[in-house]
Amino acid sequence: MPEFAVRSADWSRDQPKLKAIRFEVFCVEQRVPEELEWDGIDVDCLHAIAEDGAGRPVGCGRLLPDGHVGRMAVLAAWRGKGVGSALLDHLVALARARGDAKAMLNAQTHALPFYERHGFAAVGEPFDEAGIPHRAMERYLR
Repeated sequence: MPEFAVRSADWSRDQPKLKAIRFEVFCVEQRVPEELEWDGIDVDCLHAIAEDGAGRPVGCGRLLPDGHVGRMAVLAAWRGKGVGSALLDHLVALARARGDAKAMLNAQTHALPFYERHGFAAVGEPFDEAGIPHRAMERYLR
């Protein structure tokens, strides 16, 4: 199994790495328009980054002030290797440490089973976000 590590990231210091991952996954691979990807709230979020043994970024995610997990992205070559799980566990731990009562997210519908394995449950009806079907999910932390 390839080696990687997950750590908390600082937006002001790690912005180039975080943006590179998100651009590749969302803007290039999933064709999300850049103006939707860069929503202006990253500075207010807690971030996590996964890096390979050489320090190259391979995945990321963020935790919004309201408890939403978002912008979970793992480079294609690193999917299925535990990177997404490690990032999600890190972000949930940050939410719990901050005292959040629950973590929430908007999952792309193909990723529902992944989030369900991590204790999230779907709520509400499916909806479209950036041309991709999503479903709201939540996990109680207390």
